[in-house]
Amino acid sequence: MPTHDEHFRMLSEAVQAWYRYYELEPDDQASQTLCSAAIEFFNEGARSLEDVTTLLIGTYVGKWATRVNAPTSAAVH
Repeated sequence: MPTHDEHFRMLSEAVQAWYRYYELEPDDQASQTLCSAAIEFFNEGARSLEDVTTLLIGTYVGKWATRVNAPTSAAVH
C-alpha cells in the first residue's frame, strides 16, 4: 500500500506534468489551484499519476483556467 509520502509525490508529479504539458513556468497562484484540485481528484478516487494528470490537463486548460473563477472538479462531468 502506498504511503502518504508516495501519494504526495504522485500528486506533485501530476502538477509538474500539467506545467510541462502547457509549457508554462510554475507560479504560486496556479500551483495552489492545481495542488488543491489534484488532492480533490485523489479524494474522489483518481489514484494513478496518469489519471490525476489527465484530469488536471482537461479541467485547467492553460494558466488562465487556474485563476479565481476557475472550474472545480465538481463542474467536470
